[in-house]
Amino acid sequence: MENYSNQPYQQQPVSPPKNWLVEAILVTIFCCQIIGIVAIVFAAQVNSKFAAGDYAGAQSASKDAGKWTKIAFFVGIAWVALCLLWIFFWGGLAMMSNRYGY
Repeated sequence: MENYSNQPYQQQPVSPPKNWLVEAILVTIFCCQIIGIVAIVFAAQVNSKFAAGDYAGAQSASKDAGKWTKIAFFVGIAWVALCLLWIFFWGGLAMMSNRYGY
């Protein structure tokens, strides 16, 4: 008969960590496709690792999915800002050249 009292008891989490899948898909569609795909890959790993009993792996995948989702979001915002600056620069230049007859 084994004595289980000396073995450490580890309570299993009740719910899986946030998987960021919806956010990763939206960021992939609207902001940055390449980084968004990386976020989707990590987000897809969260539930499968949790179901397999790898709680630390699920937590790590959730953290990585959140990180890549946020990076893709801010890269997308920066890209839109740069495009708007580019448009305003060339539009202003065209307006000035048209105004002064260059």
